[in-house]
Amino acid sequence: MVQIIRNFFIALRQIVIGDKKYYAWVAFLSFLILLGASAYIGQLNRGLIITAMRDQVSWGFYISNFTFLVGVAAAAVLLVIPAYIYNFKPIKEIVLFGELLAISAITMCILFIMADMGQPMRVWHILPFIGTMNFPASLLAWDVVVLNGYLAINSIIAFYVLYRLSIGKEYKMSVIGPLIILSIPWAVSIHTVTAFLYNGLSARPFWNASILAPRFLASAFCSGPAIMLILFQLIRKLSDVEIENKAIFKIAELIAYAMAINLFLLGAEVFKEFYSGSIHAEPMKYLYFGLHGQNKLVPWIWFATVLNITAFLLFLLPKTRENFTTLNMACVFVIIGVYIEKGMGLITPGFVPDTLGEVYEYTPTTPEILVAIGIWAFGAMLYTLLLKIAVPIYTGRVRFASGTSEGLHGQEIRHS
Repeated sequence: MVQIIRNFFIALRQIVIGDKKYYAWVAFLSFLILLGASAYIGQLNRGLIITAMRDQVSWGFYISNFTFLVGVAAAAVLLVIPAYIYNFKPIKEIVLFGELLAISAITMCILFIMADMGQPMRVWHILPFIGTMNFPASLLAWDVVVLNGYLAINSIIAFYVLYRLSIGKEYKMSVIGPLIILSIPWAVSIHTVTAFLYNGLSARPFWNASILAPRFLASAFCSGPAIMLILFQLIRKLSDVEIENKAIFKIAELIAYAMAINLFLLGAEVFKEFYSGSIHAEPMKYLYFGLHGQNKLVPWIWFATVLNITAFLLFLLPKTRENFTTLNMACVFVIIGVYIEKGMGLITPGFVPDTLGEVYEYTPTTPEILVAIGIWAFGAMLYTLLLKIAVPIYTGRVRFASGTSEGLHGQEIRHS
């Protein structure tokens, strides 16, 4: 065990090894993190009054980002199933990088929840069995369980695989197989519980729909893998990791199926709201056409709709799906489209109009935006550092000599 810990710290040294581009990227992210931390300190000192959230709209930009990132984390299962269950070799070789993205995304989710609470000392209230929001009655307590559980599952799998690779051996399915099987329903659960947080609120008709959880999952399997496709191309370009086009095109094909389901479910929800003509359609009217002259979200949601439909067509057609120019366009379109639709396009209309009929137009303040940028930069930094450790081990540039049955003896690090 001592040798394993020692080898871990030796591998950790990889994060300080890099060229000028790497150091510039780390410095840029560090600047954004400090910017976000400064804004967060201001929020701690003055309170959530510095945000645009009020009694009328009590969830805003933080929860919007949280909802989107839960989907990014859950999307790792789209690689886990073909890689581990069906043993599809091209994806099996890159599933590790998807799991590292899930770790980073869940970490950002937790940070956004912390930011939305205002005071960190309030966190204990949502801890199962400890806080006053008791488990299992509280859905927030359930969210704590599924998010941290999913973080633990992906961390154990990823670091076990890296450990086995670092000593030049294949990982044993008998060891991580049960965790892999568990990770599949758990990935579904993190987004399902998030959806239940919304549609369990009967006073908010915009969210009070049983179709919300399937919509969350369908959109997650669009935006998350799209981010992965861009990251995989960057990893392949900036390192000596070999990623087959076959794997990228297969993931793009899976996105096409998910996009079809997502658009269908969205269309079903829009039809139900507008065709019924009930008072409960007011939030949807506000989102797509404005309400009582308030229409800040209207151009954004129509922009997102156009992007999502365009991305679906690009993913659907083999010629555009297997052309990297149009493929990357489709990835960018679906990331932006789902981010708008699932973020501000989901959160704000749920509060409009409020219980007294008032229309309060929420727009994030500068401190909210800076805190969000800082959290995103922290997630990018975490993923970058995880890759700095994982890539040399994955490619064989970092290896530790495996010893006898007594354990590991010595280490060997090779740099290309």
